[in-house]
Amino acid sequence: MDLKNFKLETTSVWSFPDRGNWYTHYGDYPGNWSPYVPRNLILKYSLEKEWILDQFMGSGTTLIEAKLLNRNIIGTDINPKAYAITKSRLNFAYDSTSHIHIRINDAQDLSFIKDNSISLICTHPPYANIIKYSADIKNDLSLMSYDSYFRAMAKVAKEAYRVLKNGRICAIMVADIRKNWKFIPLGHYVINEFLKVGFILKDIIIKEQHNCKSLIKWSQREHECYLIKHEYIFIFQKESR
Repeated sequence: MDLKNFKLETTSVWSFPDRGNWYTHYGDYPGNWSPYVPRNLILKYSLEKEWILDQFMGSGTTLIEAKLLNRNIIGTDINPKAYAITKSRLNFAYDSTSHIHIRINDAQDLSFIKDNSISLICTHPPYANIIKYSADIKNDLSLMSYDSYFRAMAKVAKEAYRVLKNGRICAIMVADIRKNWKFIPLGHYVINEFLKVGFILKDIIIKEQHNCKSLIKWSQREHECYLIKHEYIFIFQKESR
């Protein structure tokens, strides 16, 4: 894609058939989101030199975009593999003024970040245990039962609310899931956890899924359920005080 021709999304439905492969963006990390998503969110909800947080950085998609867009960013992940991949993918030549800080850390505890210090949270957590990102890392959300996952997300929401500046945005992408033919409205539960800690729900964006391996697998079977082809981007706002 020619980034000079990039245009911000203006509706509540987003679809990116071309997932985006500029600079060091690759689609090889399980479940990573298209760089079009953080690019849209960063440009709409932050200014250059402001501090962004991605506490589930995975392979570093949000951090790469922050570097390209001259935003400062803190990226964390509980998985050392994710840390190593992100560090490698940030190593490209670009005339950027960004300050980038990455570390191995549990998103349930952001005690190293000061209260009311982050201007935008832009993140993409695991969808419970649909994709397991490690074998035995303690507090890895992708290894948890659904009850444990929702309790962990409550802590994630609380910490997100604490570190975010008043009046600013926390954008988080999640999806509903199906397990053993049972539909689990993961998005509904996640919304509730963020509302409980004080966030206001400002917008819901529906993102169409493309090139999803699980979608291809299920489409080859006889079934009575509709294939899940959407994800949600929840736009939460911390009230101004």
